[in-house]
Amino acid sequence: MVKKVGVKKTKTSKTLKIDDALMDNFVSLQKVLTNLAIKLDGLTDQVSKLLNLFEISAKNFAEKQAGKGVKDKERDREFLEKLDSLMEQNKTIARGLTLMEQKVRDKNPETDISRVPRRKLPRY
Repeated sequence: MVKKVGVKKTKTSKTLKIDDALMDNFVSLQKVLTNLAIKLDGLTDQVSKLLNLFEISAKNFAEKQAGKGVKDKERDREFLEKLDSLMEQNKTIARGLTLMEQKVRDKNPETDISRVPRRKLPRY
């Protein structure tokens, strides 16, 4: 009876190489997903701050509009309408970012991304 010791070792080493490659790829994927979640969170914060800035600007315009003439009021009204439109676009972007973040978190519940603390985001 002839034993094939060398064949068994190469199968095991190939399996180990494949397992190592899969583990390396999985760890790299976790790092990328975690980085993506962190960047999306930062972007969401920036969009929220921008939205707050637009809201404050709109309120200030509304307060200053009371003492102006008819032409100025008309021009300011048009500007406020554009500003409102821009705010709606920003809300849509914020909503989309929030949905993207939730999809990433729901799609990969076992990765490092689930360890990133969830922050309360404004809902529009």
